[in-house]
Amino acid sequence: MFSETVGSVLVLAAGVVALYAGAELLVAGAGRLALGIGLRAATVGVTVIAFATTTPELFVATIGALDVSTDVGLGAVLGSNIANIGLVLGVAALIKPLSVSETVMRRHVPFMVFAAFLLFVLGIDGVIGRLEGAIFLFTLAGFTGYLLYYVGADPAPIADEPDAGEGIEPRDVALVLGGLVALVVGSRWLVAGGTELLSTLGFSELFIGLTVLALGTSLPELAASVVGAIRGETAFAIGNVVGSNIYNVLAVLGLVAIVTPISIAPSTLRFEFPVLIVFTVVLVGMMGYGRRLTRLDGAALVVGYVAFVYLLFP
Repeated sequence: MFSETVGSVLVLAAGVVALYAGAELLVAGAGRLALGIGLRAATVGVTVIAFATTTPELFVATIGALDVSTDVGLGAVLGSNIANIGLVLGVAALIKPLSVSETVMRRHVPFMVFAAFLLFVLGIDGVIGRLEGAIFLFTLAGFTGYLLYYVGADPAPIADEPDAGEGIEPRDVALVLGGLVALVVGSRWLVAGGTELLSTLGFSELFIGLTVLALGTSLPELAASVVGAIRGETAFAIGNVVGSNIYNVLAVLGLVAIVTPISIAPSTLRFEFPVLIVFTVVLVGMMGYGRRLTRLDGAALVVGYVAFVYLLFP
């Protein structure tokens, strides 16, 4: 029993490290590639980096749904989105108040709110099937088209972004490929180690997804936002979380539902879904007031997240 527990902890830790390393490689490579083809740094933060830091959720949710159950995938996404708001932005705001750019507030925040409410509406019957998955992916396509339109209408001036337009470097492609490999391996280790450990302790698969897997897959967002706050790039920290929460719902759950329909327990509809809506609405209210997240806002978000995790325990 003891040796099995130790083995599960080691596999879990290795998975977290591999996910973090893979996300770092992918973020670095994807960011440089995007700048190389002429995108603004701010646009890269909200789109390319946000999507890159969402890939752990994508791999963990898909592998978890196929190897364990759809509860793992759904829990990872719901838990990750709540952690992104309560933990990631909360900690980043505690480090340094976060300014909210007009672009993010006007172009991206409405999509984050829409994605959260769309998930609630489509999942209210207790199942996210292939039709709902297709709707998520169709919405994602519309969001991507919307972003590409503004990228084309608002290209990055070379004077503003010295690295913009320099073309694609083989080193950056290698970083992206290496990151993807690490994410595949890390997601398998995280799902296996986390599931074995908490299953041995008697926890449900949904709880596993909402806690250990969600926190593990939120590490890239946490790292990116905290580093952004420390460096003074506060708008990037918010854009990263807003974009990640959009992709988690539309891309991750959309793809998982296409592969295998997701069943939703009544208890999840009564608790986790409303909590996600509340966190999203509260965040928008905080950002709309003064166009910044203060340290007081950060403290409130962290306390809210700690309370959420506490209420999860049986």
